[in-house]
Amino acid sequence: MPGKVNPVIPEVVNQVAFNIAGNDTAIAMAAEAGQMELNAFEPVIFYNIFESIETLTCAVNTLVTNCISGITANKEHCRQLMESSAGIATALCPYLGYVKSAQLAKKSLKTGVRVHDLVIEEHLLSEKELSSILDPYTLTNPKNNRAKAM
Repeated sequence: MPGKVNPVIPEVVNQVAFNIAGNDTAIAMAAEAGQMELNAFEPVIFYNIFESIETLTCAVNTLVTNCISGITANKEHCRQLMESSAGIATALCPYLGYVKSAQLAKKSLKTGVRVHDLVIEEHLLSEKELSSILDPYTLTNPKNNRAKAM
């Protein structure tokens, strides 16, 4: 398939996780089978613990090196997704009330018009107030005083 990217590295991490789950079962069975303070199955326990630690370490390093390092956010695309989401109406609840915010979200979903545009169209808030309330940095920083937005 043209343009397809195979998720080989995440699949490897899954396989390692499956192996570790199996090792955990073997460890549990070996621990349960020990009598008193003597456990003839300690070699199985330690072998599986160390194998799990080693394979998980390698899997994480591979995931970081081949999948995570170098990832960057497409800021403009993220902003467009946020602005076009009907869920952004939740941020309006303290200012417009739950009922009105829910109505705006439903109307946005039905019509495809952004919540921001509906608020302006219905003269519920000024552009300046709305921009301040829906600012992603204000929304995601709990230290910001929400009352300052108005």
